[in-house]
Amino acid sequence: MAKCLKVGDRVKVIAGDHKGEVASIVKVDKQAGKAFLKDINVRTRHMRKTQFNPAGGKKDVHVGIDFSNLKKEDK
Repeated sequence: MAKCLKVGDRVKVIAGDHKGEVASIVKVDKQAGKAFLKDINVRTRHMRKTQFNPAGGKKDVHVGIDFSNLKKEDK
C-alpha cells in the first residue's frame, strides 16, 4: 500500500476519528508508514520560549495517519 500513496494523491480515511473524510496528502513518511493529510489530524503544540523562538506560544502540527487507515480516492 505504501508504494501507491504519494504526495498530492486524494485519499479517504477509512478508520479512526476522521473516518469518511477526504483530503490530499501533504507529506509521506515511508519509514514510519504514515501520511500527513491537509487540514486533518492537526494538533496544537505549546512551544517553550527559546533563543530561536523568543515569543514561544502555540503551533499547529500535523500528526500522521497510518497507511492502513487510508484508501486512494477514485477520480
